[in-house]
Amino acid sequence: MGECSRGAAFAGEAVTRFPHQVAKQHVGLKPFLERLSLEKSVAEGITHGTDGIEEHMIEHRAPRYSDRMSLVLVDIHAGIATITLNNPGERNTLTADMVSEIGAAMDRFEADESVHAIIVTGAAPAFCAGANLGNLAEATGDSLKTIYEGFLRVARSPLPTIAAIGGAAVGAGMNLALCCDVRLAAESAKFDTRFMQVGLHPGGGHTWMMSRLIGTQASMATVLFGEVLSGREAERHGLVWKCVEDAELMSTARALATRAASAPRQLLIETKRTIQEMSNVVSHDEAVERELVTQVWSTRQPWFAERLAALQTKISKK
Repeated sequence: MGECSRGAAFAGEAVTRFPHQVAKQHVGLKPFLERLSLEKSVAEGITHGTDGIEEHMIEHRAPRYSDRMSLVLVDIHAGIATITLNNPGERNTLTADMVSEIGAAMDRFEADESVHAIIVTGAAPAFCAGANLGNLAEATGDSLKTIYEGFLRVARSPLPTIAAIGGAAVGAGMNLALCCDVRLAAESAKFDTRFMQVGLHPGGGHTWMMSRLIGTQASMATVLFGEVLSGREAERHGLVWKCVEDAELMSTARALATRAASAPRQLLIETKRTIQEMSNVVSHDEAVERELVTQVWSTRQPWFAERLAALQTKISKK
């Protein structure tokens, strides 16, 4: 990815990093020449040499910064927010700094009424290779919870979330994928719990999420016995909704997110909450009563009247 493409569109503004990462001020040509005390003739020569150069002939570059690149890239377009873990040199491992940026991005997405769905992905070659092992060597309960917040913040989001997984999802990286509502995998994806292999007990609710999603036996096979699942195998076991070719991963994720983005935002939030709460409902009768309240609420919303009228008009024209 080139310098110019590293900017991220956020709430209609081009940004390259979060507000706390302040960019250096651009210095124009005139004060630059004055500081160097160039002779008038030299300056005139520069001016003469640029005659005839048109706007389209100038190569525009994004400003360069002395501080590090953002660990998280963000984008908002057509109601869909995308968050990309952006430390490919370290395979997007979760660090305290990255977790902080994930939290900031999620806060912004949820505060932006134009955002209806969120895609979480990672810059190639990995989705997320877990927590930084060097940090784990001196871990405490508090420091582990700091890392957990990277995926738990996504799990707490009231908005629909999709994980687009290309390459490896390892340990805490698997947790990040599991915390999303829907998972899509590229054929290159690898799902590796790896806890036993590094002598570490699973954490962050890993075994709970795995057991609920793929059952006890598959959880035992992957966590205890170290079975690594490819994208196709993950699809077969129900760990992901769909596995697609690598080149189709993001377009598939966006197409899925677009369908959610077309629905009213508050309706999405209420429906997601209902689905989550159904795990505690023990009977069909209770489920009917639980849905009844919010279904009646939805019929009183302006969007329902608008969509109903549009549907009736469409039917009448047939």
